[in-house]
Amino acid sequence: MIAMLDEQSSALSGFYRLPLVQRQAIVADLAGLNSADMRALAAGGLAIEQAEQLIENVIGRFSLPFAVATNFTINSRDYLVPMVIEEPSVVAACSFAAKLFREGGGFHTDSDQPVMIGQLQLLDLDDLCAADARLRARQADILAAANARAGSIQRRGGGAVGLDFRHIPGTPVGDMLVLHLLFDTRDAMGANAINSALEHIAPLVERIAGGRVNLRILSNLSDRRMATARGLVRAKSLATETATGAEVVSAIIEAGVFAECDPYRAATHNKGIMNGIDAVVLATGNDWRAVEAGAHAYAARDGQYTSLTRWRRDEAGDLHGEISLPLALGIVGGATRAHPAAVIALRLLGIDSARKLAEVAAAVGLAQNFAALRALATDGIQRGHMRMHARQLALAAGAAGGQVMLVAQQLVAEGNIRLERAKAIIAEGIRGT
Repeated sequence: MIAMLDEQSSALSGFYRLPLVQRQAIVADLAGLNSADMRALAAGGLAIEQAEQLIENVIGRFSLPFAVATNFTINSRDYLVPMVIEEPSVVAACSFAAKLFREGGGFHTDSDQPVMIGQLQLLDLDDLCAADARLRARQADILAAANARAGSIQRRGGGAVGLDFRHIPGTPVGDMLVLHLLFDTRDAMGANAINSALEHIAPLVERIAGGRVNLRILSNLSDRRMATARGLVRAKSLATETATGAEVVSAIIEAGVFAECDPYRAATHNKGIMNGIDAVVLATGNDWRAVEAGAHAYAARDGQYTSLTRWRRDEAGDLHGEISLPLALGIVGGATRAHPAAVIALRLLGIDSARKLAEVAAAVGLAQNFAALRALATDGIQRGHMRMHARQLALAAGAAGGQVMLVAQQLVAEGNIRLERAKAIIAEGIRGT
């Protein structure tokens, strides 16, 4: 299904100020969601009976907020982006950042074919090079055996497409030859298909190589499956009351280079990026832990952990950002079809391939990183974040309904954003009520 956003705009000015019911109605209209979809989201998206079938030992459900980020234009198409996250200010920051990128022409993205890596660990080999040569000579036979278990993925044009070899001599358990099975998973994340293929070819590989296969498992460092997003923010859009746009551009670039050079800063920098990406991955029923593992491993691929983004200034003085990272996502199989809220999230996006989903997630990661760097370079990260945190404290203190915003506003006005103060405000009676 192609969402109605193909013909309408995701630039929803003041969307966050609207009442919940009105926000729901606007999204339902724009994305073509029906009343049953909206009821499912409002109820948490997952019945207890469905939860019991997804994992073991179920005793209940644990809900997180399901939101949409606005203003996203990606490759000249508008998106409302579903995000599931509990951290305040992330969705607002993403939406604001997307608005500034929109003014600069939107996000431009691309992605690799969805090729994953499955690993076979070969041990007890007399000669690594001789075993390597024998396996290369029989590559066609090994790929044919793998594709014998490719099933529906092969019918859709995927399956085993190649082999790679890595020599790891002199390990504590002896010389090691690692065979990489390159497997095109099409619109699936593909873990089960790859692992099944590895199990099937392991005996054949042992006979050819003359050694012993130990582990047979996919790699979450899916660096054959990269997604890239780029965008521009006009310097004039970054001016504040105390700094020119050019000064803010410089401060953002300086902060970005800090993360490129220093792993302690890069860890926090990349965590912010994953705030946005994980929220999209979780909303669409994908494996956010696999995505996290791949992203952080990729960030350390050259021996030092570094930033996943690059920020530079162009000749006109405007800010350019780019992100590239492995994103193994699917739109078929697993929770993407078993979890009702994930199904709705994919319908809301209106995408027709796993590659497009990866590109959306990459654009969200770039937007989230920009928003964090802009905040750090201007007002400081805490200003907006603590306003949102005040609402969480109001809830934790026992506020309900319209009382939540009143308590939060008083906490911010006093500059005293603490749980004890929120409880005291409720006990005293909120001023003006």
